[in-house]
Amino acid sequence: MCQISAIMEKDGREETLMEGVTALDVTADGILLSTFFEEPRLVPGAVIRRIDFLGGRLILGPGDRMGREGKSDAPDE
Repeated sequence: MCQISAIMEKDGREETLMEGVTALDVTADGILLSTFFEEPRLVPGAVIRRIDFLGGRLILGPGDRMGREGKSDAPDE
């Protein structure tokens, strides 16, 4: 069985959000994480940054209100 730890990466720091994640759903509101024995947890506005399948780590990051990663191609004003 392959269970994953969900981690929020923000400002160079990592915070473990949930251990033993068994399912992930991308919704209009964010990322919904589920485990076998806990209530599902919604991470509002989060985006998937990377998944380390061998290490069992799902790295999330903050996105903008549209759910995109917080980066823009527009020049700074």
